[in-house]
Amino acid sequence: MPNTSGIRPCVVPYLGDQFDMTKKGVAARKWNIFNWYFFFLGLASLSALTIVVYIQDNTGWGWGFGIPTIVMLISIIAFVLGSPFYKTVKPEGSPLVRLVQVIVAAIKKRNEALPDDPNLLYQNRELDAAISLEGRLLHTDQYKWLDKAAIVTGEESRDPNVPPNLWKLATVHRVEELKSIIRILPISSSGILLIAGSSHLPSFVIQQARTMDRHLSHSFQISPANMSIFSVLTMMAGVILYDRFFVPFARRFTRNPSGITFLQKMGIGFVINIIATVISAPVEIKRKAVAAKYHLLDDPKATIPISVFWLVPQYCLHGLADVFMSVGLFEFLFDQAPESMRSSATAIYCIIIAIGSYVGTFIVSLIHKYTGKERNWLPDRNLNDGKLEYYYLVVSGVQVINLIYYGICVWFYTHKPLEEITEMKKEEDLEQDNTKMSFANLKDCKDEKY
Repeated sequence: MPNTSGIRPCVVPYLGDQFDMTKKGVAARKWNIFNWYFFFLGLASLSALTIVVYIQDNTGWGWGFGIPTIVMLISIIAFVLGSPFYKTVKPEGSPLVRLVQVIVAAIKKRNEALPDDPNLLYQNRELDAAISLEGRLLHTDQYKWLDKAAIVTGEESRDPNVPPNLWKLATVHRVEELKSIIRILPISSSGILLIAGSSHLPSFVIQQARTMDRHLSHSFQISPANMSIFSVLTMMAGVILYDRFFVPFARRFTRNPSGITFLQKMGIGFVINIIATVISAPVEIKRKAVAAKYHLLDDPKATIPISVFWLVPQYCLHGLADVFMSVGLFEFLFDQAPESMRSSATAIYCIIIAIGSYVGTFIVSLIHKYTGKERNWLPDRNLNDGKLEYYYLVVSGVQVINLIYYGICVWFYTHKPLEEITEMKKEEDLEQDNTKMSFANLKDCKDEKY
């Protein structure tokens, strides 16, 4: 959807612009902006799953679509009225153009030899000032062929006061921007199979719920589509408990202001998601066993006398996995992407969701195609005739492989090297002190001379 693709990638970077996101700023806060972002995202989903659905069922689709439209209009008005009070960072050109410029410059200088000392590569603090408000990126030894874009040739060193042609010469900071984007892609891609492994929630689990006893009382029963409420509620409660209890507890052992790193957080999310998928298999076996006991296997429309709340644990675990994996991935993308490319980096999260959904559909299509017509694991009409538990085990195995892949990516990952503003100020102050001392010594020499 165009509105989602425009809003989602920009909300988190814009939210981050309102706060001090340096290491000291994050350490000083007792709450995490990403946790609260997901909390309010969950609150919106919860409202849609309960209030809006209830109005649609009892009043009609007119009000069902009308109320979200009114709420969106109110949010637009609130945003426009509040915009003068927000901190807005002015855009400084297209970040994608800068990435292309680095690649073009590196290709043009592919035959040039890199200097032994990386300090000889081109750096320009004034040129990079607008895109390095939190500090410049420092040189790294990875992807050295890109460093050729920052080689200063004889022609380019003749007049240092002339602005460089950025299609031929790039600063170290701009080269490192491209390197940072390249480095975050493998770890980000590990989220694809996580989404693919959770894609059965709005499909097969709903089909299971439709065949189970959904009564909360004699007169009220929960809708199969509303089962995702348990996942949302767990996620909302989880982000609050994470900030209030988990982070202070983990701090005692890790000495990390955030409790654990975002990479550790993502790893925990992967493990929880695997557990959530694994326990889905015995629940399906139990459901079919009860159906067989009451001779209901051949009746796809029959209500099997087993409570739908057997499905709740897997929903809750998927919600808990989001607390660690989804929030951790947002933190990773925001922290490790170049500051001028954070909206582009957080857009990767939306791309991961899209690709993961396609991969989940692809896995289902393969299983449906190659497990035969007579004993198909995922039959079209009667779920009781299938082997849905085998599908869950296959997806669990895929996620285990994905966890191993993630571990390898983390092992070889190099964190973004950032020159903090405080360090820059210390260097500038040291230079000023040395300059003052030089002038003082020069003055003393002159006084002694006269």
